[in-house]
This record gives sequence, structure tokens and C-alpha cells, in this order.
Amino acid sequence: MNQQFELFDIDNPCIGVCQSNKKGYCFGCLRSRAERQRWHDMTTEQRREVLRLVNGRRQRIEQMRQRKNEQLGFDFEEEFEMGELF
Repeated sequence: MNQQFELFDIDNPCIGVCQSNKKGYCFGCLRSRAERQRWHDMTTEQRREVLRLVNGRRQRIEQMRQRKNEQLGFDFEEEFEMGELF
């Protein structure tokens, strides 16, 4: 099996927030506890996989935020007459 030579190391995605939710995912970098603890021992390929998972988590969070905004989608710029509200 051929191994690809890596010219650049993959940087740690930590942004210094370092607080976790109930499931153990960091609010800052979106990695699990295990992913954060093992980062320095991971191979480049394993780190790439973690970053792929983080990207998917970030996309799901953004989709949930968009759905929530659509559900709450009040247009505060729109003016209503009192008769329209009741």
C-alpha cells in the first residue's frame, strides 16, 4: 500500500472555548471528548475524518438554526393594524 507524504500538519481545530454540552461535544470546535483527548495521537487520516465529522455537525447545527428561524419567522418590519391582529 502506498502512503501519501504529508507536507503540512493538520492544525488542532480548538478555538479556546472548551465547554461541552450534555453529550460531550465542545461548543467551540464541535469535537467529542474522545476526539479532543486523542487528537495528538491521531494519524493525519484520522484527523481528516474528525474534521469531516465536525463539518457535518456544523452543517446540521446551521440547518436547525435556519428551521427554527423559519418557524419563528416574524417580520418585525411589517406593520399590522389592530384589526388584523384580532
